[in-house]
Amino acid sequence: MNPASTPRRLIIGITGASGAVYGVRLLERARALGVQTHLVATPAGILNVHHELGLDRSTLEALADQAHAPGDIGACIASGSFSTDAMVVAPCSMKTLAAVAHGLGDNLLTRAADVTLKERRRLILMVRETPFNLAHLRNMTAVTEMGGIIFPPLPAFYHRPQSIDELVNDTVERVLSTAGIASAQPQEWRGL
Repeated sequence: MNPASTPRRLIIGITGASGAVYGVRLLERARALGVQTHLVATPAGILNVHHELGLDRSTLEALADQAHAPGDIGACIASGSFSTDAMVVAPCSMKTLAAVAHGLGDNLLTRAADVTLKERRRLILMVRETPFNLAHLRNMTAVTEMGGIIFPPLPAFYHRPQSIDELVNDTVERVLSTAGIASAQPQEWRGL
């Protein structure tokens, strides 16, 4: 396959940790950039999207180019031969972090993360928990040692944000930049 003809692809995982807005905003921003998205949301992730944002499964899945069921381990994103630029889990629960840290591909999300690591592609986990206990820290270390990137969505204040949307947008731009998808340009789309 000619690399120039391969579309830009981003896998986005959404788990049950708080911060569903990050996954939704990543889907919206990737679409605006013309990046093909593959979504896998856990059952707890779907519940959290509904609880925090008032969205149902079909509305969430409509934001992605392709949505995959967590139990579909035969999906294209479970194979290393399916070329992707990166995978972002936003938000990433401590359960998902632990599964990735220990190579437990027990559902499509954790299997896709494992494939992303084995193929030496960028895996970004937007972990959500505080304070961290020693198991959390050790799991973060393990993922980092495997080549993953731990990216807690910590807000920046140097640009003097005027709203929560600006904080979310700034973090999403930084994540996309880290994923190699786009340069961080938080001012470009403040009003999204």
